[in-house]
Amino acid sequence: MNTFLKRLLARPEAILFFVLVAEIVFFSVAGRNFNTSDNVANIVRHSAEIGMLALVMMPIILTGGIDLSVGSLLGLCAVIFGVFTHEWKMAMPLAAALTLGVGAMAGGVNAALITVLRLPPLIVTLGTFSLFRGLAEAITKGTMTYRDFSPEFIALGRERWMGLPLQGWLFILIAIGIAVLVHRTTFGRAFRAIGFSPEGSRYAGLPVQRRIAFTYVLAGIVAALAAIVFTARLRQARADAGTGYELQAITAVVLGGTSIFGGVGTVGGTLLGIASVAVLTTGLKLIPAIALAGIGSELGSLLTGALLILALAGGTLAKSLAVRRSRRQSHAAPKPTITT
Repeated sequence: MNTFLKRLLARPEAILFFVLVAEIVFFSVAGRNFNTSDNVANIVRHSAEIGMLALVMMPIILTGGIDLSVGSLLGLCAVIFGVFTHEWKMAMPLAAALTLGVGAMAGGVNAALITVLRLPPLIVTLGTFSLFRGLAEAITKGTMTYRDFSPEFIALGRERWMGLPLQGWLFILIAIGIAVLVHRTTFGRAFRAIGFSPEGSRYAGLPVQRRIAFTYVLAGIVAALAAIVFTARLRQARADAGTGYELQAITAVVLGGTSIFGGVGTVGGTLLGIASVAVLTTGLKLIPAIALAGIGSELGSLLTGALLILALAGGTLAKSLAVRRSRRQSHAAPKPTITT
C-alpha cells in the first residue's frame, strides 16, 4: 500500500489534484461568492475556449511540437466569422462551417511548413502567431468590431442546459473525443511514439509526418470552433480575441504532466491543468482587495506565466535526475568476469 501511495503521489496529476483542492479551499475563504452555482457556471463559461485550445494542444506537445499561434488564429477566425455574417450576409450555419474550414486551412499552413519544409515548430508557429493576428487587424483596420448577432447565436455563449453552460457541453464532447483519440486508438497512440523517438517511429513504419500534420490541422479546426464560442459569449467579434490564450493553454497542458519534450501525457492531467488555471484566474478576481484594485487579470497572467516556468523547470529537472540515476546505476552494476 505504501509503495502504491508513493507511486500515486509521484504522478504530476496527483500533485496537481491537491493543488486544485488547495486553490478551491483558499478562494472559498478569501474570495467573495466563490462557492455559488453562478460562479461555477461563470468559470466554465470563461474557460471553455482556453480548455478547447489546451485539449488540442496536448497531441501536438505529445509529438514533441508546439503551437504558439492558436490564440491569434482564434482572433482571426472570430473576425472572419464576423465578415461572413455581417458583410457577406451568410446564414449562421454556413458562416460557422466556412469559419471551421478557414481554421483547418490555417492549421494546414502550420502543418505544411513543419512537415514538408521540415521547419522547427517553435519558429513556424511564432511566425504564424504574428501573421494571423496581423491579418485580423488588417481586416478590421484595428478598430472595427462586429456586433448585433442573432439571439439564437448569442444563446450558445449565454444559456445553460441542465445547469451547465452550453459551451461546457461542447467542451465535454471535445474532451471525450481527444481522450478516445489519444488513449483508445492506434492512430492516437502513435503520438507518444513520435514524441519519444521520431526516427524510431519511422523505422517502425509509422507515417510520422502525416500524424504530425493531423495534430496541427485539428488544432486549427478547434481554434476556429473556440472563436465561434468566444464570439457568442462576448456578443462581438474583434481582432484582439484570444490574446494570451496560447500561454494559458500551454500552461494547462504542461501543468497536467505532459512533457514539453514529447512522449508523455494524459488527457486527465490536461483537464486538471485546465481546471487549475481557470480557478486561479477567476478566483483572483473575487478577492475583494484585488477586485478593488482592478488588477485581477494582470495578476492572473503573472501567476500563469510563473506556473508555466515552474512546470517547465520541474519537467527538465525530473528528466535530468532520471538520466543521472540511470548513469549511476549503470556504473554501479557489476562488470562481467571473463574466465579462461
